[in-house]
This record gives sequence, structure tokens and C-alpha cells, in this order.
Amino acid sequence: MGDERILPRTDGGLERRGLLKCMVWAGTGVLWTMSGGVPRSTLLASAAASEMTEAPAGAGFSFMQISDSHIGFANAPNTDTPGTLREAIGLVRQQKGDAALMIHTGDVSQLSKPAQFDTADQIIREAGLETHFVPGEHDVLVDDGQPFFERFTKGGERGWYSFDQEGVHFVGLNNVQDLKAGGLGNLGRDQLTWLERDLAGRASSQPIVVFAHVPLWTVSQEWGWGTDDGAQALALLRRFGSVTVLNGHIHQIMQKVEGTVAFHTACSTAFPQPAPGTAASPGPIKDLPAGRLRSTLGVTRIARVAGKPGLAIIDTPLGA
Repeated sequence: MGDERILPRTDGGLERRGLLKCMVWAGTGVLWTMSGGVPRSTLLASAAASEMTEAPAGAGFSFMQISDSHIGFANAPNTDTPGTLREAIGLVRQQKGDAALMIHTGDVSQLSKPAQFDTADQIIREAGLETHFVPGEHDVLVDDGQPFFERFTKGGERGWYSFDQEGVHFVGLNNVQDLKAGGLGNLGRDQLTWLERDLAGRASSQPIVVFAHVPLWTVSQEWGWGTDDGAQALALLRRFGSVTVLNGHIHQIMQKVEGTVAFHTACSTAFPQPAPGTAASPGPIKDLPAGRLRSTLGVTRIARVAGKPGLAIIDTPLGA
């Protein structure tokens, strides 16, 4: 990818060639830094990734991200999602260093069942980090998501909330409550009004981290991999000098930058999905070669490094 900028089509999507250039191959880690609105990426072998995760420690604020645990899913290519989540949490413990917290960007469960939430909660607590959650569409299938909100979002209104830590302002959004045609995410007027109020009066120099389940940028209109009113949220964020937008949902690493807004999607801890245009539809890749599952799953470490304007992002797979 180097310094190449991936530009959107005029219809709001991405050219397929540019989108595939934006992917990072499974089986590697990637160190991604933002400087002056330009992305710079370095592919890392798995062993090197483990060493690089220690680099930001002590140099600035850092945190971990996991996504799409899908506890309750038990089909090809993964019949043991609790097992792979536990492996991911083990990797978090190994790599977290001085990380202050962890975020989970949705689809904790497969079917919003209490037992699935219980299992996920118990495993995630093993990380020993305060964890902040946003819902995925699989988490709001029962009672309009209230069981998830009561357990995981600490009273956040309809699953959206914000907090500050170490000078960074975190904003957790819910874009899965009212999916639009084709499965596109949606924030809605009430949440956008709340977001405008939440950001009002904040200095444009304050780093902002936004996390949601469905991408706020349009990865694939046809597959519903985007947020219908995401552009309205992004318009509120563009005055800030450092904005990092994190999400899950698509189960693969993709990156994009628009001005000072850097987008990064995380791997799942459960199963991979195909790149847009390489399959008839989204869904679990069932025919993975033997031994390849863990190379497509992983965790993310994000660090604010002293003297750097952006955040350094390192993705590491569970195994080769």
C-alpha cells in the first residue's frame, strides 16, 4: 500500500482495484501509522509482530481491540469460537504491555442468547483490562438489544456513549439498530444529534477514537458494508487533527484515510469473510485450507506514540 491514497468513487463506494490494494494479507501483522494524513504501512512476519508490539510500550497511551467473537457460532470453518476467543485473549495478555483498556467492536454473540453473553464475558475478563463494547447486529436480536446494553454498555443510551482517557476522547457508536436496505448500518438522527453535542467545545487538537461495528465508510455497497448516514458523522469529525475510526463486521483488515481521518477494520476472533468481489456474497469462508483458520483471526494493538500526530496500529494473527 505504501503512501498510496485510496480514493472513493463518485457514488460513495470504492473502486474494486483500490479496495483490494487496501487489504492486508492474512497471516501477517501490520504496523500502520498516520502522519500528516498520509498512511504508512509495514507488513510484519508473525514473529516480528510480537517484537514490534513492545515498541510503543512506555512511549504513550495504548489500548487493545478485538472484534466479532460470535460466541454460539459452531460451523465451518470454526466449530469452537470460545476456544479461538480464549486464544485471542491469551494473545492480548501477551501483548498488552501497559495498555490501559480494550475495546470490542461488536458481534460478541451469534444469537444474543444469555449463555453466549455469559461465555464471552467470562473469557474477555481474562484479559485483565477494562473493556468497552459496542453492539453488532448479532447482539441486538432479542428485546431490541436491551440484554446486551444492560450487560455491556454500562447504561449507555441505546449503545452509544463516550469517555476520556489519557487525553484521548473515545466515542462508541451503535450503527446496527436500524439497518437499511442491503444491510447498511445506520446511526439515525438522535445519535447524530448526540454526537454533535458530544464533540462541541472540544479542542480540534484532541485525538479522537471512534469505534463502531459496521464501517462508517463504504467498503461495499452491494454487501451492506458501510453506514447509510456515516458521512454525516464524519463531517462532524473532520475539524479534528487526529481521528481514528475502528470497526469490525467485515472480518478482515482494511485501511483507508481521508484527510486526518484514518479508518481501520479488525479481524474477527471467529472466522474470516471474503474480500468484496471475490465471492457471491458475504459470509464465513467455509473451505479454508487445513491449518489456515488461525492465520485469518487476530487482535489489534493501538498506541499513541510520543511526538507522533497519529496512532500506530499493529495487527497480529493468532497463528500461522
